[in-house]
Amino acid sequence: MDTRQLRYFAAIYEQGTLSNAAEHCRVAVSALSHHLANLEQELSAKLFVRKPRGMQPTAAGERLYTHAKSILKAMSAAEKDIRAADEEIAGDVSVGMAYSAVKAIGVDLVRRIMSDLPKVRLSLSESLSGSTLMHLMSSEVDIALVYNPPADPRLRVQAVLEEEMLLVGTPAMIGDTQEPVRFSEILDMPLILLRQGVSARALLDDISLLRKLESRAKLQMNSVQAIGASLAAGLGCAIGTKLFMYEQLESGLLHSRPIIEPTLSRTLYLCEMADQPTTFAQEAVRALMLELAAATVTSGIWDATLLLPDAPQSRQAMA
Repeated sequence: MDTRQLRYFAAIYEQGTLSNAAEHCRVAVSALSHHLANLEQELSAKLFVRKPRGMQPTAAGERLYTHAKSILKAMSAAEKDIRAADEEIAGDVSVGMAYSAVKAIGVDLVRRIMSDLPKVRLSLSESLSGSTLMHLMSSEVDIALVYNPPADPRLRVQAVLEEEMLLVGTPAMIGDTQEPVRFSEILDMPLILLRQGVSARALLDDISLLRKLESRAKLQMNSVQAIGASLAAGLGCAIGTKLFMYEQLESGLLHSRPIIEPTLSRTLYLCEMADQPTTFAQEAVRALMLELAAATVTSGIWDATLLLPDAPQSRQAMA
């Protein structure tokens, strides 16, 4: 199996017919068909079923396309990267961030790339932490900021910061006091949580505590906007960070209380695929992301403790 076969195979998969793929690749249909037959023989698997309206991928074809997309993307990035090694940093970089990370550094990251890395083309996507991780695993993004990712040998991770989790709700719902609330007391409150699954891990990484919360939750949602609106409407309370509902907390619409017995926290990681080559552009963007995260923590904008090597502590930690 060689790269030309993979390119031709991917073209057939994406274009849907041999004729369209041949036109896309600028080769004869017979040549394309010949390479496909050789590839199927080499893999001992049927990759497509010929239908009246085109080529329908088999299960083997679907699996091969997932690998081919990743391989071809990596090869293209490597070629661009090496060609640009002695030139100004350039290239495409896709970044995925959880909601809180976008809120903290998203705009500053765009601004810095536009001013410091003008030849880098940034693609920035925001989603719940679990979805961000899935986008990384499927090669839709190159770099991801994710809370509490599961241990996975396919991932290369770096701990960035740790945030304390608070009880958030209207003063009438959770009490207009700064007194800590026990975890056991929260279980009897009308909780609103992220829906079960990979997104819920962003709340906390202690599975036993997470199970208790999920079993008692009144509502489960996979929408930050819906959770925020429900909190403001007094429909329930949630476990989150100061940054999560910063504007509402500052205005007094919502209130927060520390959680004890136990205290709860979550860790933000910068994640990349371990088997994917890193380009100069990705290195530069990664460095910017870590620089901005450190700056927002040390300035007090992001209420967290930095976990980066040799990083200064937050203002709260130094106090």
